[in-house]
Amino acid sequence: MHYTIDCRNTSEHILNITLHIEQVDTPVVDLQLPAWRPGRYELSNYAKNILSVRSHTTNQEPLFIEKITRERWRIHMNGNTEATVNYEYYAQQMDAGNSWLDENLVYINFINCLFYVTERMDEPCHVKLLFNNSYTVGCGLKAIEPYSLYAKDYYELADSPMMASASLQHYTYHIDQIPFHIWVQGGEGMLNWEKVLEDFRQFTEVQINTMGEFPQRDYHFLLFLLPYQHYHGVEHRNSTVMTLGPAEQIGHSLYEELMGLASHELFHAWNICTIRPKELLPYDLTQENYFPTGYVAEGVTTYYGDLFLARSGFFDPSRYYAEITRTFNRHFMQSNAARLSLIESSFDLWVDGYSAGVPNRKVSIYHKGALAAFILDMEIRRSTNDQKSLDTVIQLLWQRFGKSGIGYTHDDYIAIAEEVAGHSLKDYFAACITGTEPLQNYLANVLAYIGCVLQIFPLVDKPGCVEILITPVQENESREKWLQNTSAISLY
Repeated sequence: MHYTIDCRNTSEHILNITLHIEQVDTPVVDLQLPAWRPGRYELSNYAKNILSVRSHTTNQEPLFIEKITRERWRIHMNGNTEATVNYEYYAQQMDAGNSWLDENLVYINFINCLFYVTERMDEPCHVKLLFNNSYTVGCGLKAIEPYSLYAKDYYELADSPMMASASLQHYTYHIDQIPFHIWVQGGEGMLNWEKVLEDFRQFTEVQINTMGEFPQRDYHFLLFLLPYQHYHGVEHRNSTVMTLGPAEQIGHSLYEELMGLASHELFHAWNICTIRPKELLPYDLTQENYFPTGYVAEGVTTYYGDLFLARSGFFDPSRYYAEITRTFNRHFMQSNAARLSLIESSFDLWVDGYSAGVPNRKVSIYHKGALAAFILDMEIRRSTNDQKSLDTVIQLLWQRFGKSGIGYTHDDYIAIAEEVAGHSLKDYFAACITGTEPLQNYLANVLAYIGCVLQIFPLVDKPGCVEILITPVQENESREKWLQNTSAISLY
């Protein structure tokens, strides 16, 4: 597939897109615009941003094209073997999952705006970018020439956002000869980049040491520092987009937010981008892809994102206890009385997972998912006298399912957790994953193993909800092992 994206209509924020299709041997060609994007498991409506769609032959003769569903168009080829499609896309939504075009910046999530030809998603894709100015481009795709990008197939293209501007900042650090790029738009002069690079390098090194290897040849952090309040991140195969603001606070109150978001998104390079639920292999971009392990994809990642910051030394122990208390309280104070279990809420991401929804209906797979991950970590450590942990579970998921690309099921996750613990975890899964009973007493029990106590304060104005406080009360060897920076654990 050959795409040209003309980014020069900045005043109207219009991307003028051309798709050239070759070697057609069918009477019709169906063009599909994705109905959702990986990293956000709900249906989107990118088609609302398309202004017009036209098609013609190589001789400029019009081809009849009709819209047959909300996101699908059909070209009638009339015996031709090639077709060109021209259309316009309105790019004016700034967050980590959409696209933006103005006189200073081009930011495109290709999955928002590039059609694919059904049945031909495995073909290589070339993208040529046309700019008004001399821009620097940040992207996880291979550049085959200036302003031309290459993807081995549409899946890679759709999972590789790009940013470009004349003022794009670029910084790099290396771990084991793997380059990690930080591309930054905005916030000039507001960060001490020597410190930033060292902090990024340290949590990256801890993650790689824990997992044993990095799943990609390179990695790209695409960071937008915005002038207004904002917080969003989206994971991709070898990159992430992060939007934070207000930029004036990035060197102060927002710095911990930047580090937490970056650590979380980087761990997704393993957990979901390569250690992927079987239901998401391959992605079906035309409809919902229901899967019950959203709490593993996001909850485990939320738990580890901050734990890696503690293990890297960015958080001292007291600061980390405060951080996990804050994360757990987002569950206990908001959805402790919810009717849906964690596994039901994972499935229902496609229903209302990213909105407030009906009071007391669902739980957050991020916050309760992190709580469940912590409890499982402590259960395994207690069962094995700290010889194994949730680290071991994630390592085995990587070795058995991530590296092979075969995808894991919910039963696989349960089986590996029980294998590592050395006994049945039926009670854990019944209480924390499939059950809806409050977990504060369960949490208090496992905290005792690492020498911490849990204080619980009922919320008068929110029946069933509580506020908690985690406090270490004595020196504890297990707690030290949990927080220490270790290399990859020997699996067996």
